[in-house]
Amino acid sequence: MAIPDLGELLADGIRGRRVFVRADLNVPLRGDAVADDTRIRASLPTLHRLLDAGARVVVASHLGRPKGRRRPELSLRPVAPRLAQLLGTGVSFCPECVGERAAAAVAELGEGELLLLENLRFHAGEEENDADFARALADLADAYVNDAFGTAHRAHASTVGIAACVERKAGGDLLKSELEHLRGIREPVRPLLVILGGAKVSDKLAVLEALAPHADTLAIGGAMAYTFLASGGRRVGASLVEADRFADARRVTLAARATGRRLLLPSDHLAVERVEAGAPTRVVREIPDGWIGVDIGPETARDYAREAGEAKTLFWNGPMGIFETREFAAGTETVATGVAQSPAYSVVGGGDSVAAINQLGLGPQISYLSTGGGASLEYIQGLALPGVEALSR
Repeated sequence: MAIPDLGELLADGIRGRRVFVRADLNVPLRGDAVADDTRIRASLPTLHRLLDAGARVVVASHLGRPKGRRRPELSLRPVAPRLAQLLGTGVSFCPECVGERAAAAVAELGEGELLLLENLRFHAGEEENDADFARALADLADAYVNDAFGTAHRAHASTVGIAACVERKAGGDLLKSELEHLRGIREPVRPLLVILGGAKVSDKLAVLEALAPHADTLAIGGAMAYTFLASGGRRVGASLVEADRFADARRVTLAARATGRRLLLPSDHLAVERVEAGAPTRVVREIPDGWIGVDIGPETARDYAREAGEAKTLFWNGPMGIFETREFAAGTETVATGVAQSPAYSVVGGGDSVAAINQLGLGPQISYLSTGGGASLEYIQGLALPGVEALSR
């Protein structure tokens, strides 16, 4: 699907115009500071181009899940100084995103200046794609740019509703880049290896069903692997299991086999009696009663890393265990290293997977680090993204 390009918008002339940029600045905070600025950095190319063209740039984003309530700990205010530092220019902050106060702040912007609005999701109308809220956002704009690929799969006021209210619109550099790189997973050079982790089969059932017959090899880790193993009669102790998803797990397995694809499950596990730092661990083939799987075992980690080395296209989403706890991170780290060392075209998506790559300093060895977790999963399934479709109308 062809969407208006940012270059076309710039060519039409935007000096002195108000350009509303939906960015994805949903970054982790540690107190009043940004803990990981990956998503802020990803937004910089589009913002630089607009500022250099003399636009009056109005940036909006969400942060966390405030569910329509004003929650001070989810304010975007701490993002403003980090954004200013990375841009190398001043950034104003408005504690509202619509209404008179926001309008006044936008009116004060000069050419080549930038304003960051408060968290969009402090208003219930954002996630509801409320028409009045969308029009209130559009009142702040002469042109609209969507550069938030991470929310492009959501039909929200700032991703869909506003686009219907603003005539001049375009996809930002990050949005276009994400679509281009993820197209390489949808239309891969084979063999294609997909590594999926995470907690629950229910969270990724649709992508599992879509990728089981598409990927040449689908390797599963994380807690959702225990549902697959238990559905086949394997002992998983007290590990997280969704018994109501056994039929789904069997269906995914059969779909892979029916098309000659390979579905890999962990052959060994790191298990504990208590999920806490410092707890004694055991590497086991089957998890004993009362014990809990917290990571794939070393044999599985080596197997998955070896698979990565043999692939020509590779997509990884989701950690292999509770990698936030140092003692349970070895499986994720081994897989991350295997992905980084692979000669394959590699895309890593999802906040936890990207965090693991960055923590190990492996980012430069990955072909593309996607800022979209759910959005990237939906796109490689072949699903339409509402935020992208809205730009072409």
